[in-house]
This record gives sequence, structure tokens and C-alpha cells, in this order.
Amino acid sequence: MENKNFEQLELSKKVLRAIEDMGFEEPSKIQWDAIPTLLEGKDLIGQAQTGTGKTLAFGAPILSKERENKKGIDCLILTPTRELAIQINDELVRIAKYCNVKVLPVYGGQPIERQITALRKGIDIVVGTPGRTLDLIRRKIADFSNIRFAVLDEADEMLDMGFIEDIEEILKDTSPNKQTILFSATMPDPIRKLAKKFMKPDMTQITVQKKSMMVPNISQYYYEIKQRNRFESLCRILDVEEPSSAIIFCKTKKGVDELVEAMQIRGYHVEGMHGDMNQNQRMNTLRKFKEGNLEFLAATDVASRGIDVENISHVINYDFPQDIESYIHRIGRTGRANKEGSAFSLVTAREYVNLKQIERITGAKILRKEIPTVDDIFQAKYRSLLNDVKGTLEKDKFKRFVPLVTELDEEYSLVDVAAALMHILYQKKISFDYVENNIGTGTGYTRMFLSVGKKDRVNPGLLLRFLQDTAKINKEHIGTVDVYDKFSFIDLKDNKVKSLIKGCANKKLNGRKIRVEISTPKR
Repeated sequence: MENKNFEQLELSKKVLRAIEDMGFEEPSKIQWDAIPTLLEGKDLIGQAQTGTGKTLAFGAPILSKERENKKGIDCLILTPTRELAIQINDELVRIAKYCNVKVLPVYGGQPIERQITALRKGIDIVVGTPGRTLDLIRRKIADFSNIRFAVLDEADEMLDMGFIEDIEEILKDTSPNKQTILFSATMPDPIRKLAKKFMKPDMTQITVQKKSMMVPNISQYYYEIKQRNRFESLCRILDVEEPSSAIIFCKTKKGVDELVEAMQIRGYHVEGMHGDMNQNQRMNTLRKFKEGNLEFLAATDVASRGIDVENISHVINYDFPQDIESYIHRIGRTGRANKEGSAFSLVTAREYVNLKQIERITGAKILRKEIPTVDDIFQAKYRSLLNDVKGTLEKDKFKRFVPLVTELDEEYSLVDVAAALMHILYQKKISFDYVENNIGTGTGYTRMFLSVGKKDRVNPGLLLRFLQDTAKINKEHIGTVDVYDKFSFIDLKDNKVKSLIKGCANKKLNGRKIRVEISTPKR
């Protein structure tokens, strides 16, 4: 099997360094096929599903062609929804970590004045929805006449939403020398006509075949976690579920090493597999895993290739995968030979949109599970201990300890003695020194959007103080807090939603009027 890596694609050193930081080991199919063509400067049509790694496929070569003396907007990326615009913007910012590039998302539902201010200060890449982009053009705020790159992402979605005329109006005044990149899951006639009208005759078309998304015999679940509790969440899940044999997937080689070390300290039988290990090491680890001498195998996507073990009961996505193909490949390690298998994914609030994409495209139902509480762990271990005790009593192999227990009977209640012994066994069975009963985001939370962010000099601490002062919202009412450049999200107890909206009405934070609403996907 061909060993593919990003270094083979002749991307700039700055972009390669950022990709390494992001933890991607090897290119996805669309990235491997598209990047060389785009680096050559050719127009490209890519027919590929959502979730195949398209943003990096076009973002990495565009950023690798960064100009020193820039004048005006260099690249326009059109996308159908504000959620996708935010998602693409965030990924481009990560790819451009070491580049001197400014990226701006523009979309409806946000005051246009802030976007106008940012554009006037100078922006290199605009990621926008067609409606808001056209509005900025008509106001003569955004000038795309000299762009070098135009990207149409999810073109068929934009067609379905009635944006085709807006797209044509936007593109007609752009430079004829620009490089045009179009991605679409399907290729209906209007999209073909659009491509013919605005793309060069020698454009290249690539198609990434839709792989089978069927994963029979595998029950799929996710746990919504807080990033700071990722490892403890894993320990809680393992303590309750007690997998007989599991592969735990990490994003990076360093992540595998760190997870293995942390798990071994807590008594788990686990070893790691990744690309920095030699063939003998990997084969030895795999042999122990196959023979049942290891309960857990922590691995990266690349290292897991060729693992053919029939009795894997669980696959756990400790780090969420970068694309749908990786997700399907990972969970396909379980549920083999017509056996039942379970796939668990640990998902932060930011990763939730990616999980819903996978669910929509694969047609699978990924059910939510709550992170186990300490009470849940106690009940699970109690049942396990009870079975152990009953099994020992039935085998009649405990008689030599009867005299010892008789001695204790003179000073203590035998019920207390039994409870003390079970306590000792319980402490040996749990893997983590749990402090809080519940660390999950829990049910009963609503995701709230707030129209202030880092550019308003807002941080989580300041935001929490503001909410307490204006709406009597305390820390215990709030789950996850995500503060972005221009806006923020919080997970809020359902019974506090009205208080938040009412309390923040017409209020200002750091001089900016704050808008609060329930966050729902908008198209």
C-alpha cells in the first residue's frame, strides 16, 4: 500500500507546519488528488461528499501561494450557510497559522457594520454566503475584481437554496485570470453550465467515489464532553462499559504516547501504535492485542491499517476524526464476523456539527450517551463485585479464609467486614480518583448565541461575570463556554434561558450592545 504524506505534495513549509500542528498524518483522497492540480494553477471541479476534507484540499494550496505584496482581497470562498462559513473560516485560520493572512467570514444574521469595518482594514480571504457577499458588493464595500482564487463549496446546496443567480452576479465582475475551484456532491445541469461559463476550458475534474457508508452490527454513540475533562471522561466510560477489547483512536502520535502513559499509570493494560514505531514494535504490540494480553490498543489512523482482529468489542474515538472516511474506517474495526460491536465518540461542543454531518451523510443514528457519574460507576462495579463474590461462593474455594474471618467476628460485625473487603476491591477496580459526581454537560442545556467575542475584549471570565450581574446566571447554570473572535456560545440550563434573554435585553458589554438568541442551524 502506498505510503502517502503531506510532504510529498510540495506545499509551503508554513502550511506543512500548520498541518502537522493540526495532527493530520496523511492526506484524504480528495486532498491527495486535488492539491497537486491546484498548485499547478489549474481550475478544478471536485465531486466529493461533505466531510471528506475539502477545506484543507483547497485551503492548503491557496495559502501555499501566499503573495508578499498583497493588494486587496486575494480569495473569495462562497458557501451556502453561515454555519459552514464559520466552519471553513475556523479551519483556514488553523491552516494559515504561520502565514501572514487575514480571513473574514461574512454572512447574514450578524450586523453588517462589523464586517464592513473589518473589510476596510484589509482582508486577504473572504468566506461568505452569497446573499451577504452580494450585499457587500452592491454597497461597494467588497471588491473582488482582482482576486486570484474563487472557490464555490457545496455548489449543489447553493443551487437548491436558490443562490445560482447571486453566484453568477458575484462571479461576473471577478478577474478572468483567477483560478476557480468548484466542489459539489452532485453535478446537476445548472452546476455544469455554471462551471462551463466561469471556468477555463482546460479545467480538471476529479471524483471521489462515495464509499459504502453501511456499518452493520455496530451501535454508534457519542458523549458530549468538556475538553478539559477528556481523559477523565474516557476513564468513566471504561469503568462503566468495561470493554473486553477496544481500539482507542487518537489524532496524533504524541497523543497516543500521552494517552498510553496516562492509562498505564492507572492500571490499564494498554499499548500504543503509530508511525514512529518500527515494524517489529508494531507487530509485537498487535500480537499481544490479538492474543488478549492487552485490553486496549491506542492508535493513530495510519497505524491502524491492517489491523484485522475479529473480537474487538469497542472502538473509541478519543479524538474525533478529520473526515467521514476516517470515521467509517475506524468504527469498521469492530462488529466483524457478524458479531455485535459498539463505537463511542468523545465530542466537544465545537465538534458536534461534524458529528451531525457524519450522521446525515451515512444515514446512521449516532445516539447520545451521558458521561457516567460516580454513582453510575459505583453501581456498575457493585454488580461486577457481586458477581465475583457469588462466583467464589459457588466454587467453594474460600474455606481457608474462614478462620481469619472468624477472628474478625470477635471484634467487628461480619457485615461490616464484608463491606470493608468490597470497598478494597472497589478501589482496585476503578481507574481514576474521581472527585465530582457528574462532569458531563448533561441533559437540560440549551445552546445560546451571544453577539460579542474576543474582538470586543471579552473572555470567559468576563462573560460569566456579566451574565451574573445582568441576568443572575451563575457558574452552576452554565456548561461549555466558547468565545470566538466576533461571537460566543454557551450551554445554559433550560430553566435559565428566559432569564438570560430578558436580563441581557438592551445591555452593553465593553461598550457593545449584546444580542442573545437560542442557537439553531440556519440555512
